[in-house]
Amino acid sequence: MAETLGSLVDKLSIKNLRIWHLDEALEHEGISASEREEIKAKRDLADRQRQDLLNEIDGFLDAALKGEVRIRDEKIKMYTNTNVSSSEGIKNLGKAVSELAFRNIKLWHLEDEVRRTDLPDSSIVQTKRKIDSTNQERNNLMDKVDEILSRCSGDKR
Repeated sequence: MAETLGSLVDKLSIKNLRIWHLDEALEHEGISASEREEIKAKRDLADRQRQDLLNEIDGFLDAALKGEVRIRDEKIKMYTNTNVSSSEGIKNLGKAVSELAFRNIKLWHLEDEVRRTDLPDSSIVQTKRKIDSTNQERNNLMDKVDEILSRCSGDKR
C-alpha cells in the first residue's frame, strides 16, 4: 500500500505512544542501570523513527500539494462493522488527526486490558469486540484524513 497522510499520521501517533510509554518506563526508580540503558536505546531509536516520519509527512504534503503523489488509496472493503462511531461529521483535518490519535490511544489501552491474565473469558471477548470496533474507527479516520486533504488540495484522483 502506498503511504497516505492518514497512514503516516497513524504511524506517527503510534510512535508517539511508544515514546510516551518508554519515557514512563525510564521514570521507574526500581530498574537496573542495564535496563535503563536498554530502554533509553529503544527510546532514542523510536525518537529517530519519529523524526523520519515527521520528515516523510512534510515531504508527502509537499508532493501532494504539487500533485506529484496520490492523496487517497482506493479501498475495497470486505466487511461491515456497524458498531462504530461515524466520522462523517468530521470536516477539518485537525479534528480528523486528533480523533485518529485518540483511537490509537484507546486501542493501546484495550490491548493492554485484553492481555491481563486475571480476566474471565467473557471479559476478554467483550474487550476484543471493542478492539475490533475501535480499529475500524481508526481505519475510517485514516481514510477521513486522506479525504479531507484530497478535498482541500482539489485532487480529483
